[in-house]
Amino acid sequence: MPATTMIETAPVPAQGLPPQMPRICLALQAPTVAELLAKAEQAARESVIIELRLDYLNHPETAPARIRQFCESNPDTPLIATCRRQAAGGKFKGTIAAELALLAKAAQAGCRFVDVSLETAERAGKEAMAGLGKRARLILSYHDFERMRDPEPIFTRMQKLKPAVYKLVFTARSFSDNLVLDAFLQKHAGQMPVVGLCMGEWGVPSRLLCMRDEAAFTFASYGAGEETAPGQIDIRELRQVYRVDDINRATRVYGVLGYPIKHSLSPRMLNAAFRKESLNAVYLPLAAKKAEEVLAAAHTIPLSGLSVTIPHKTAVASRLDGLDPLAKKIGAVNTIVRSNGKLYGYNTDVAGIVGPLEQRLTPGGTPPRVLVLGAGGAARAAVFGLRARGAEVSILNRTSARALALAKQAQAKTVKRADLKKLPFDVIINATPVGMWPDVKQSPLKADEIRAAIVFDLIYNPMQTELLRMAQAAGAQVISGMEMFIAQGARQFQIWTGKPAPVAEMRHAVVSWLEEEEKKQKK
Repeated sequence: MPATTMIETAPVPAQGLPPQMPRICLALQAPTVAELLAKAEQAARESVIIELRLDYLNHPETAPARIRQFCESNPDTPLIATCRRQAAGGKFKGTIAAELALLAKAAQAGCRFVDVSLETAERAGKEAMAGLGKRARLILSYHDFERMRDPEPIFTRMQKLKPAVYKLVFTARSFSDNLVLDAFLQKHAGQMPVVGLCMGEWGVPSRLLCMRDEAAFTFASYGAGEETAPGQIDIRELRQVYRVDDINRATRVYGVLGYPIKHSLSPRMLNAAFRKESLNAVYLPLAAKKAEEVLAAAHTIPLSGLSVTIPHKTAVASRLDGLDPLAKKIGAVNTIVRSNGKLYGYNTDVAGIVGPLEQRLTPGGTPPRVLVLGAGGAARAAVFGLRARGAEVSILNRTSARALALAKQAQAKTVKRADLKKLPFDVIINATPVGMWPDVKQSPLKADEIRAAIVFDLIYNPMQTELLRMAQAAGAQVISGMEMFIAQGARQFQIWTGKPAPVAEMRHAVVSWLEEEEKKQKK
């Protein structure tokens, strides 16, 4: 027998979404009704849809009375009531009948939408769903907390229940899963109200690309640690960094390709540049273990340009349609442009490394002796860039074979770690990820191995690495990776847009964020 509940009759709301609905749904959760509605009062100032996760409450049955009070004082704020049972991935321990009864009371109190899982709706039956739909618009949702599925059969099941809004949420296990959902939204979202996204680290791009595909809205969290689903983006970041309210069909898409990508501040830097220049463009984090996943998507999304970071800088070079002479010589790419259906690679790391050093070295003097730590993409840029300017370059890498191969190609030398204490250098460059956030206490060298007048760490997060701290204590002049990061990013912006980069805004976006994070860590 299907589970049912009595719903009082009322005029049937219009189907679909009301005009001028906000494009962000802020999902709120709290253990008590007082805390939940206090957050809602704050959120009401943000011009958002608010989802009240009643299943997170210790006593959800007490919510409707307070919801009525909130709706009376905030009549223009659309509310979604959600009370997902444990069997559907939520926290509510009651029956289907209890869930629907609570949602009916929330709707009667003023919630314009109620969210019911597809599994619950199918078990409850069409009659119960039609009755609930007389009180509020029905959002019919499907969640897969394990993987990505073909959305079409699920969508077909949903259509039988005729909801006002279709919501399909999956868990991405690779970058390619975003493309499955992207194709689905392009087909359906322009025809009817559809919400579609992927959860988890891999699914972050879908939370922004869905707005380009005309999804009804996307979800945001109230703040760090307040997420109701893996991968939710903080509402301030969603609006201030990604300008999600402005994303549309004409928005040009850029991104940073790498793995891991959580540490990257490239989205903050490049999105700040796009905002300053009033460009209809967005820059996304594109986590991928296999570079070809993102390269294949460059034409279908489409991507206008890419930054490339660890570990793909050398791997992508052979997969592009063409390379500029510098990138070809180095064998590493950190910038990709899509033009006339083809992908072209550039290397802006060289300028970002050589420029700060040339400002500190005496021009026309004895060729500097430089030690480069690492043999990956950034190291290759440092070695080839400095050799082209006559520097004597030595390479130290964890894998000696890679160091020997790079030294042979660039006519450089290799050194053994055991010899560092007796070998003086003018410059040491760290081109490894050792010391990068979150492993901020690590260093590629010990204090007694730092024998140089200048130490340049290409890591920018944190701004002062353990290596730089030890070098400064030893009396060396230090250069933060921030200088290289800003310089290479500015050159990328220029390559993509043909405009001079707004360097001051780019620097402010990154430095201010890092300073705030450092303050939080000291508390």
